[in-house]
Amino acid sequence: MSIDYKSRIGTLIRDARMHRGLTQSQLADLLSTSQSAINRMEKGHQNLSLEMLARVGEALDSEIVELGPTHLRVQGPTTLTGAIDVKTSKNAGVALLCASLLNRGRTTLRKVARIEEVNRLLEVLNSLGVKTRWLNSDNDLEIVPPKDLDLSQIDETAARRTRSVIMFLGPLLHRAESFDLPYAGGCNLGTRTVEPHMTALRPFGLEVKATDGSYHAQVNRAIEPERPIVLTERGDTVTENALMAAALHPGTTVIRNASSNYMVQDLCFYLQKLGVGVEGIGTTTLRITGVASIDVDVDYAPSEDPIEAMSLLAAAIVTKSEITIQRVPIEFLEIELAVLEEMGFQYSRTEEYVARNGHTRLVDLTTKPSQLRAPLDKIHPMPFPGLNIDNLPFFAVIAAVAEGQTFLHDWVYENRAIYLTELTKLGGQVKLLDPHRVMIEGPTSFSGAELVCPPALRPAVVILLAMLASKGTSVLRSTYVIHRGYEDLAERLNLLGATIETFRDF
Repeated sequence: MSIDYKSRIGTLIRDARMHRGLTQSQLADLLSTSQSAINRMEKGHQNLSLEMLARVGEALDSEIVELGPTHLRVQGPTTLTGAIDVKTSKNAGVALLCASLLNRGRTTLRKVARIEEVNRLLEVLNSLGVKTRWLNSDNDLEIVPPKDLDLSQIDETAARRTRSVIMFLGPLLHRAESFDLPYAGGCNLGTRTVEPHMTALRPFGLEVKATDGSYHAQVNRAIEPERPIVLTERGDTVTENALMAAALHPGTTVIRNASSNYMVQDLCFYLQKLGVGVEGIGTTTLRITGVASIDVDVDYAPSEDPIEAMSLLAAAIVTKSEITIQRVPIEFLEIELAVLEEMGFQYSRTEEYVARNGHTRLVDLTTKPSQLRAPLDKIHPMPFPGLNIDNLPFFAVIAAVAEGQTFLHDWVYENRAIYLTELTKLGGQVKLLDPHRVMIEGPTSFSGAELVCPPALRPAVVILLAMLASKGTSVLRSTYVIHRGYEDLAERLNLLGATIETFRDF
């Protein structure tokens, strides 16, 4: 921050403080700092972090500076060293936040991913009257629902910035005869219809009409599931919606073609703690014995995130680094590791141990610098236990450092593969064959460049990882989408030896 900026900001702070009628000492008390520190700020003699500027602005009820989007400046090429823990699952966290609406008691979730997607959902929950608070620096989160939810006060701005709000349909159909949900936002991955959700929830009497900017939901209590619910799409959020609807439906509901992915399993384990009977966890047929009401104080720890684990694996592979990735949920990465082994990736792993949820199998992996070759067959995702759909993009940057041609087939999303062609701006050879398929030629000598962040989460991280391996300085602009799904990713990579600077435009 230049001297000129510091003095201008200092003047703004002083004027805002005086406008509020506060002394320097009173402002210092509000910020838990000293009066001399406030004096230095106002004279332009104090270095100010963006966090401190935000706190000052909040204390004075004033926007001190208007900050632009967050950008990242990366110096490369990087060699990473050390050890890093995998954080808990983003997708499990958002599902459990939605599922907390089933419970009239207190839910305590342990080590929740403190990411923008979670922040937006908390804003939506708070607008409904739910009390939430972070308990400590470990990111333990307490959720206490009100006696009655005020669905008319839903925070539309926050709801439109997340796709996860669609998972309110399952729990809310038990709480109201009719309600509106704003259209879901989130990643720009092409047309994602809500029809599979309707197929899952119509047997519980839910009908949804798309009105101007909202889903209008109406519930007919006379309709109940009469036979097994067959999902037309083995989707994660679709399965979770059906599970949450079944949890408060007394009697037994059978869901066929259910996802058995990691976040669905975490939701099942949570429902069991609420007293709901769930059989078939890890399979495509779930048998749920619901209850009429749930009012219990429950404590649950979601397992670690296999997609973050894959991100860290890819970071080590493309930078030819030896790092230890701790708390890897191995059962959700076995196919990915088998493909990487076929490509020549070398690593060691510990014996398995159990996650805090009491079920998920974990290991610690130590990566070895490896010479990779392209796989013989194309790489494509499948529902669990296949290669995870969200892990496919990481194979683009891995393939770029492998010898030969690799074909990636992203059959799920109709335009995510397009974003992978951004690797060409860093020196990669990525050819788009059609909206679903790319061909990647390696090996690549990446070189630094300035790019705008793709609007989809995983391709955005792929670009960041390629920048770690790029010669010179790279800039990745407008990185909000990364903060939607990763907590402090740049800072944590820096602890392993990366040089990534976060900056914003004033």
